[in-house]
Amino acid sequence: MSRYEFTCPECRQEIEVNESMREATLTHGCPVCGAAVTPTDFAGEQHTG
Repeated sequence: MSRYEFTCPECRQEIEVNESMREATLTHGCPVCGAAVTPTDFAGEQHTG
């Protein structure tokens, strides 16, 4: 499952989320402060090696 690094545009909280959490955050807003978020607030999983 994909992992994403979410950074809230308002409170700047950083949270690692999975695909379903990403969709819920896009629908309901930041789980910390409730700010509206967009897909650009998520960074895709980074692979190393």
